[in-house]
Amino acid sequence: MTIQPIHIIGGGLAGAEAAWQAAQAGVPVVLHEMRPVRPTAAHQTDSLAELVCSNSFRSDDWEHNAVGLLHAEMRLLHSLIMRAADANQVPAGGALAVDRDGFSAAITQALEAHPLVEVRREEVSGTTHADWESVIVATGPLTSPALA
Repeated sequence: MTIQPIHIIGGGLAGAEAAWQAAQAGVPVVLHEMRPVRPTAAHQTDSLAELVCSNSFRSDDWEHNAVGLLHAEMRLLHSLIMRAADANQVPAGGALAVDRDGFSAAITQALEAHPLVEVRREEVSGTTHADWESVIVATGPLTSPALA
């Protein structure tokens, strides 16, 4: 029996991590990202998981901070987001801050190279498709009007 792919709409932080975790578990993924076909005012690149506001993931102190504990738990789960953040870290005191371009490039490269991930650069206009059995909507605040 062939495993049907999970369709993930949105290539931001949540969509990228969901795609990675599913693919690492052996489930094929189709990751739909509207950029560059449909740009937004906030994004500057067509990279996946582009950080458009702060480059900080806040505190990385797992012993005294809930955010830092979440980082530690994500690392234990082999998070692509945390791997890319650690590899592209810049000095920021006790915070985990990253080089934005290096971070999103690492995410994009890892997902595009994964044999179980297909990245489709297209705008999705709905979540009801006859051949889609499983869908994750991870579009965030910049969801296109066609999907919203």
